[in-house]
Amino acid sequence: MGEGSVGERPGAADQNAARFAALRLIRSANIGPVTFRALIERYGDAVAAIEALPMLAARGGGRAPALADESVVRREIATVRALGGRYLLLGDPDYPALLAEIDSAPPALIVRGELSLLARPAVAMVGARNASAAACRFARGLAEELGAAGYVVVSGLARGIDTAVHQGAIGHATIGVIASGIDVVFPPENAALQEDVATRGLLVAEQPPGTQPLARHFPSRNRIIAGLSLGTVVVEAAPRSGSLITARLAGEAGREVMAVPGSPLDPRAQGCNALIREGATLVQNAADVAEMLRPIDARAVRSPGSGYRPEPVAADASEAERARIAGLLGPVPVAVDELVRQSGCPTMVVQTVLLELELAGRLERHAGGRVGLA
Repeated sequence: MGEGSVGERPGAADQNAARFAALRLIRSANIGPVTFRALIERYGDAVAAIEALPMLAARGGGRAPALADESVVRREIATVRALGGRYLLLGDPDYPALLAEIDSAPPALIVRGELSLLARPAVAMVGARNASAAACRFARGLAEELGAAGYVVVSGLARGIDTAVHQGAIGHATIGVIASGIDVVFPPENAALQEDVATRGLLVAEQPPGTQPLARHFPSRNRIIAGLSLGTVVVEAAPRSGSLITARLAGEAGREVMAVPGSPLDPRAQGCNALIREGATLVQNAADVAEMLRPIDARAVRSPGSGYRPEPVAADASEAERARIAGLLGPVPVAVDELVRQSGCPTMVVQTVLLELELAGRLERHAGGRVGLA
């Protein structure tokens, strides 16, 4: 199979070319998940999107972003294959349907292990790295019980609660989502556990092989953990911790947010207690979690392959609309919905102008779907 196939998926030459172009596009400067999705929705596939980049960037008042070198992408593909991994691209039949629903769904995932786990109901469990012994024991037992009940347990292979979660669920079904390349272990003491997850469960990475776990990669990892799951359980977390970011992302995606209460005297429990005070469901055992995740109507259960299916959408903007939308932007981030309201332009037109500005290097996307001038 040629290098352009991006993994083991056979197909016609044009399909392989589109898959190679998709990976090249997402590895390019100024092309993040939201921009990638907008390009594919507008042009249908990555080949057509790449051809349109110079025109779009010129409309945004800049030059097209530098595309990733083809040889670099080919080397990445060869490395993934040598590591025993494969790619899942947004739109593939086996791309996780729940994850495809979020606006910032990763255009490309690199996975090792049992792909069938992505089609099963999943629950995320996260918590403090410096967790108490009692919390780790509780997390390990809860993960084991959820696995025995038929759930795939998702976590981030970090120290503390994450480690306990994977240890508890590994005998049933678990998915580990990491912030590094699929060949990089962090923390180092989890090398055996990460390999165990990749062998007996599923290991998932968004970053290319060789990527070290930088601080900016962890929030991106957290959105995948939340996006894969019907709900997220926080076992122990301090205020302003990464676990609370995962819980927030789960709530924004319309998923269940659950928390295990802790002692008011332990700072590591303050995050969970705050979540409960703000509306998260208090859970104390696997039955509580299962009750929250059980669908009210069986028709609400998503079937495999029911996720993202792009269709080309045309939405050009006039010069007057471009000027109106650009004039509403500034260095302070603003919600896209607010731009739609104040500009009076259709949503697709606003998104088109934002896409042009971003490709020109003039727009920056912020947390919560807000945008501002770069």
